[in-house]
Amino acid sequence: MNAAVFIVRVLLGALLLAAGALKVGHAPELAASIAGFRLLPAAITGPLALALPYVELLLGLYLIAGLFTRVVATIAAAQFVIYSGAIASAVLRHIAANCGCFGPNDATVADWPHVAADLVLALASAFVAWRAPGALAFDRRLRST
Repeated sequence: MNAAVFIVRVLLGALLLAAGALKVGHAPELAASIAGFRLLPAAITGPLALALPYVELLLGLYLIAGLFTRVVATIAAAQFVIYSGAIASAVLRHIAANCGCFGPNDATVADWPHVAADLVLALASAFVAWRAPGALAFDRRLRST
């Protein structure tokens, strides 16, 4: 089981690292993508667009390292559930919102398969949180000292 948790943890971490890295430096485009869902006030979309890439980078790094694994995986699961809720909301309201999941060049439009993919990622994150930390995790090293 430790190997399975390790593999899922690293894959989720790599996904979050890639998503965050592709968003860094593109806050205006990300803010426009967030605003396109018509869920948050304008006063929140700008700061969220600035912070989100770095949150994803940190979550990815922590997951790959296996540091604070249970907490980080829980935060990632919540984040994926929020993403799926936002996308489902856009689909139900017939808003052709661009998700911006992988930066400004990602033209993926909100649809049901995207909702399902985010829910699968949330379940994978919950699995990591439940069985944390998995093999080769710094958490194991911290516990042994």
